[in-house]
Amino acid sequence: MNIDIPEGKDAIQYVWGEMVPGIGPAASNFSLAVYAHTTLGLREFEAARLRVAQINGCVFCLDWRTERDGQKVEEEFADAVTQWRTTDAFDDRTRLAAEYAERYALDHHGLDEEFWSRMTEHYSQLEIVELSMSIGAWLAFGRLNHVLGLDTVCVLPNH
Repeated sequence: MNIDIPEGKDAIQYVWGEMVPGIGPAASNFSLAVYAHTTLGLREFEAARLRVAQINGCVFCLDWRTERDGQKVEEEFADAVTQWRTTDAFDDRTRLAAEYAERYALDHHGLDEEFWSRMTEHYSQLEIVELSMSIGAWLAFGRLNHVLGLDTVCVLPNH
């Protein structure tokens, strides 16, 4: 861990809550809102989230699986996300979610008209904004936790 945590303190609560009380709780609430208020389907949500986790290298995010109504993606899903270009496990929306997450994280300047044409063919404007905000949250907060060394102790509260 790259941040000193006082003895007896929970690392996540300390860093995200106590260290920066004007920022951390707001960031935490935004992060939780992505899960609590999404309108995206579970597969496209998880494809984008896992692709960002793979890029960030966040240990917790790589192990986490979003659950909705008792449903989670299949065990092989993370491997399919890695192979989003060629997997036959994805429909067009799921494949585009993984592609968008990767390009958003690694080459956002390369999001050209051809890409946006495909996105708007499969996603509404509302869904594109929601997916963009979700990817932004995962990119920022997963990377933050990994860089600070918190990703091995991270636990999300029940939401």
